[in-house]
Amino acid sequence: MDDYIIAMTVVGLAALSMTWVPTLMEKTPFSYPIVYLLLGVFMYLLPLGLPSPDPIWREEYVVRLTELSVIISLMGTGLKIRRKFGFRRWRIPLRLVSITMLLSIAAIAFLGWTFLGFSVAGAVLLGAVLAPTDPVLAEQVQVGPPDDKEEDVVRFSLTAEAGLNDGSAFPFTWLAVVLAISAGTGSEWFTDWVLRDLLYRIMVGAGAGYLIGRGLAYLLFSLPKKTGFPKAKHGFLALSATLATYGITELLHGYGFIAVFVAGLTVSSIEAEDEYNIEMHNFINQVERIVMVILLVLFGGSLVTGILDYLSWQGALIGIVFLFLIRPVTALPSMLGTYSTLKEKLAVSFFGIRGIGSFFYLSFALDKIGLPEANELWSVVAFIVMLSIILHGITATSVISALDVARKKSGRPIPKPDQTPDEI
Repeated sequence: MDDYIIAMTVVGLAALSMTWVPTLMEKTPFSYPIVYLLLGVFMYLLPLGLPSPDPIWREEYVVRLTELSVIISLMGTGLKIRRKFGFRRWRIPLRLVSITMLLSIAAIAFLGWTFLGFSVAGAVLLGAVLAPTDPVLAEQVQVGPPDDKEEDVVRFSLTAEAGLNDGSAFPFTWLAVVLAISAGTGSEWFTDWVLRDLLYRIMVGAGAGYLIGRGLAYLLFSLPKKTGFPKAKHGFLALSATLATYGITELLHGYGFIAVFVAGLTVSSIEAEDEYNIEMHNFINQVERIVMVILLVLFGGSLVTGILDYLSWQGALIGIVFLFLIRPVTALPSMLGTYSTLKEKLAVSFFGIRGIGSFFYLSFALDKIGLPEANELWSVVAFIVMLSIILHGITATSVISALDVARKKSGRPIPKPDQTPDEI
């Protein structure tokens, strides 16, 4: 009981500090996730009797915590994007979740297989878990609340990419799982993977998200105008909708991550100027920050309690190469021919922030299969996420501010939600 009370107190105090820390950190060049990462390191160096945060031997609890964090963040991401969906308006994020993501997975998988000596399944899993950019830790480079008009090419591209590729990476995580199973049984896997994990689950996720989003929008905006149906007044509906959308889609064996993002995007796009969108976003954002604090403190603690024990110099080198070379180089082709300056192209290419989503995919896969390189996978991924939080947390605020100043000096307008960049 004493340990439980101590843990509850620490979580409460850390979450309480979120009332002021983000605002205070706006005056510095650093992002507030760094603060909570360091807080976790400091607390777990003290003899406080906190529960062990090391996930290497406890995949199941990591799956659930990170799953909750990601789906909450995805709903918030969908609600705050104002730009109407269209292939031209969304061409940068769509390229980032196809061209860039596939090239990144292939490059990391190749290095994992050749340089680290991983099995094929382990190498593919490493590529898959590092594929998604993070919607949880990337607040500094994303668009703001629904009433924030600063939806420039960098903020929009990175926000939409984070919303899309947290679900788009799922087929490749399943690919690693089926490869590991096939290696042990010799069974045929390709057809089932393509039909079930690549096509069916994506289509169900997108379809369910859209239909649920349309239904919610009708209940929230249209029905109260047409009848005496009571108008929704509380932002907690966003959390309820998140859980229901995710649960329904998963029961249909679709990708719930895709469904939650699409549902949020659909709701916000139907009545983009309605103030209830802001209320829903603000509530889900507050819940997201509380969960994020818990995860960052636990992650900081795991850094000093064993998660990096299996990190080799080869794994560390791959992490550095990935953040400084693979992500930027694979992202640049997605920016070709777009309405953006060279500096904006470089910013989008550089800020591929890795975080909680990577931990979810890794723990999800390792909860289903056993891999000989499981411990090393945890160490490599943890090192890359730690490096990403520090590197991008130090640079994000100053880079985005500099881009804002340059754009305003040039007089380049920001596209409206229903415009393509070529139409302004």
